Amino acid sequence: MIQIFFLLIHALSPPSIEDVPNDDGSKVLIKWGKVEEAKLVTIMRESRLYPGWEEVITYPAKFGSYTDVLPDSVRKGEVRYMLKYILPDTTLTSPPSNWLKTKPSWFNTDMINVLIGLILLGGILLYYIYSAKAGKEIYIRRIPGLDALEEAVGRATEMGKPILFVFGSGSVSSISNLAALNILGEVAKKTATYETPLINPHRDPVLYTVAKEVVREAYTKVGKPDAFDPDSVFYITSNQFAFTSAVNGIMVREKPATNIFAGFFYAESLILAEVGASTGAIQLAACDSTSQLPFFITACDYTMIGEELYAASAYLSDNPMLKGGLKGQDVLKIVVIGVIVIASILALVGLVEPGSIFSISGM
Repeated sequence: MIQIFFLLIHALSPPSIEDVPNDDGSKVLIKWGKVEEAKLVTIMRESRLYPGWEEVITYPAKFGSYTDVLPDSVRKGEVRYMLKYILPDTTLTSPPSNWLKTKPSWFNTDMINVLIGLILLGGILLYYIYSAKAGKEIYIRRIPGLDALEEAVGRATEMGKPILFVFGSGSVSSISNLAALNILGEVAKKTATYETPLINPHRDPVLYTVAKEVVREAYTKVGKPDAFDPDSVFYITSNQFAFTSAVNGIMVREKPATNIFAGFFYAESLILAEVGASTGAIQLAACDSTSQLPFFITACDYTMIGEELYAASAYLSDNPMLKGGLKGQDVLKIVVIGVIVIASILALVGLVEPGSIFSISGM
C-alpha cells in the first residue's frame, strides 16, 4: 500500500520543464521523478498556438529527463508537457506542467574558447593591416610567376603580338576573380606603357563591366588614357563551353604571345591551356581550385598555386590593406600550427584529452 501511495504521488506530479540555455530557443528540458515500477514514459506536448496534445516520444523512465527540440511551427508560442507512465498493468497520467516560452540566448557560453580565439586571431590580423597602413614595410616573398609576368609582357612587346587575359568562370563575387582584377590592372599598366595590345574576353557581364573600368583606370594612371581601346575588354557569352570555344578561336586566330589565366576555373581549364600551349604562347596561370591546378601545372609555363594568387594580387597592387592582411594571415597560420603542435604533445603525454582544447560543449 505504501509503495502504491508513493507511486501515485510521483505519477500525479507534473513534470518540471525549463528552457535550455545556450541555444536558439528550440530546446526544452523535461524532468520527472524516478518511479521504479515504470519502465517507460510517454512525453506529451501541447502548444498554445495549436491546442491539443501530441506525443513527442516514448522514453526510458529511468533516465529522468529528456530534451525536446521544438518544431518551428510551435517555437514562437508557449508549450507545456504531460507524462504518461507505462506500468506493467496500467498507465498513469501526470497533470500538465506550467506553460513555458523559450527564448534564444544572446551568447553561447559553451563557445568561450571560440570567442578567445577570434579576439586573438582578429587582433593579430588587424595589427598587421594597420601597421601596413601606417607605412611599415611589409615583406612579401617574390613569387617566380611574377618575374615570369615581366618576361611575358616583354616578349609580347618585342613580337608585336597581343596579351590574352582570361578570368575564371566565377562571377565578380568570387574572391579569386577579385584578386585577379588586381593582376589585370597591373598587366594593363604594362601594356599601356609598352603599347602592347590587350585582349580580355568575359563570360560574366558584371565582371566584364568592372574589368573594363579597371583597364581604363590603368591606362589613365600611366598617362595614356587615349590609348585605351574599349573593344579590348568585351563580353562573349555566359555559356561555359561556348565561351571556351570562342576564347580558343581567339588564341588560334590572333596567336597572342602571352596567355594569362587568373581566377577560379572549372572544366574549361584544360581545354584553354592545351589550345594555348599549341599556339606557342607563354602561359601563366593563377588559380586556387585544387581540382583544376594539375591541368594548369601541366600545360602552362608558370602556375601560381592556391594562395600565391592572392599574394601576387597584394604584391602587384602594393595596397597596404592587402599586404597587411596577407602578412597577418601568414602569422595566423603559424599561431594555429603552433597551437595544434602543443595540443598534440599535451595529448600524447596524457595531460589533456585528445581534441578537448578545440571541442565545443554541447555541439
